[in-house]
Amino acid sequence: MQLLHIDSAITGQHSVSRQLTARTVAAWVAAHPGTQVDYLDLVAEAPSHFTMDAMALRTGQTEGLNENQQRENAVSERLVAQFLAADVIVVGAPFYNFGIPTQLKAWVDRIAQPGRTFRYGASGPEGLASGKTVIVASSRGGVYSTSEGGRAMEHQESYLQTVFGFFGVTDVRFVRAEGVAMGPEAKAQALAGAEADIQAHAAAALAEAA
Repeated sequence: MQLLHIDSAITGQHSVSRQLTARTVAAWVAAHPGTQVDYLDLVAEAPSHFTMDAMALRTGQTEGLNENQQRENAVSERLVAQFLAADVIVVGAPFYNFGIPTQLKAWVDRIAQPGRTFRYGASGPEGLASGKTVIVASSRGGVYSTSEGGRAMEHQESYLQTVFGFFGVTDVRFVRAEGVAMGPEAKAQALAGAEADIQAHAAAALAEAA
């Protein structure tokens, strides 16, 4: 089994989402001994924002690519191949300005490739990356899941659920710590809730492996 571990928080050792992805990956590997882990740090190795040079092959241009187009498409090919090779993807997704980090969005833009992760047919879009499990480690300074107003402002988990679903991934799970900026007690409660999520996913993984 191949697991892709992705971090995108800019706060390094102070990051809650990085802490959660590390715990999630460790629990998954414990449930599935022999799992091969590939690590991608989107801060240390951030793909550039999507440009027309990166779009070249998607528009059907295969001849006469300039140096920058070749370089950008090599980045996209490496990232989409890495994603497609993974059976499980653990994504660290902190909540920045009501959405995800731009580094993580740039990664999504690179792997959203027609003919690779999705296609359009007579019945509309069809995801081509089915059979994968995605676990999103979500961290939030405030609390957004418990009210209609909060959910209306949230474009982090909802976006990732939608985009992975568009790629054909139906098994999208969440490890959530919210309210981590609302004082020590709230942070402790948030981390305890996230740990409960991790253990629940680990128990499910053990049951699946049995």
